[in-house]
Amino acid sequence: MSQPFTFKDEQALDNIIELRGIGQSYDGNKNWVIRDLDFIVEDKPNQGQFAIILGMSGCGKSTLLRYISALQTPTEGTVLVKGKPVDQNTHISMVFQQYSSLPWMTVLDNVGLSLRYAGVSKKERDEKAMELIKLVGLEGHEKKYAMYPTLSGGQLQRVAIARSILANPDILLMDEPFGALDIKTRIQMQDLLLQLWEKFHSTVIFVTHDISEAVYLGDDIYIMKYAPSKIVEHIKVDLPLHRNRETKRDPHFTQLVHYVEDMMMKVSSEGAK
Repeated sequence: MSQPFTFKDEQALDNIIELRGIGQSYDGNKNWVIRDLDFIVEDKPNQGQFAIILGMSGCGKSTLLRYISALQTPTEGTVLVKGKPVDQNTHISMVFQQYSSLPWMTVLDNVGLSLRYAGVSKKERDEKAMELIKLVGLEGHEKKYAMYPTLSGGQLQRVAIARSILANPDILLMDEPFGALDIKTRIQMQDLLLQLWEKFHSTVIFVTHDISEAVYLGDDIYIMKYAPSKIVEHIKVDLPLHRNRETKRDPHFTQLVHYVEDMMMKVSSEGAK
């Protein structure tokens, strides 16, 4: 199940995301916190990709997402999205663990925010925003302010997901988006995300610490080590693309969870040496 992390077989399809030879130093190249990091995600039209990033705290998982979204520039290496170098004109949204909606704006205005900046008329952006609001199960809440406790944590994350998909349905970056949710809401959000992924065929890059969540959501799992950080394991999740809660009761699902757990422990032990 585990495969050496090479690119010899990854040219069959175009790549939607490429990070090659990435290095990060904050002290003039004396010490490297990330070195020789390579990360390639193929573009799979009419299917999309769901890539999971796992690793110990502090290994740079969130930093990897910031590279892709052009929020941070690595010290060395190349970052390409759809074959072009990322820069400040690259528009890729990220869903964070902390709630990121603007509390002085309604749900409707939050979801349509990217269209507002793009100069789309209010009528058109409200129509498009309402389509997403319905898809994420927030119809009836569109005129409420996007703030806690007016909306629950799960509802606020639905707002963030809807806003991100409307801004760029091709690529969705998610940095532990369900980490602060209770278990029932977290399970509901996992199922919602899979439904949206199947509908939009997006490329999703998802950071989590939850191994069971990683196996349930992902079709590829990448494990990072630290000191210095880079991706050292690539695990293909050989479960059906369409998944539901019955998937978690499949003995093979449990086997995969145990396998990924073992690989995580192996990587963390090697990184500690």
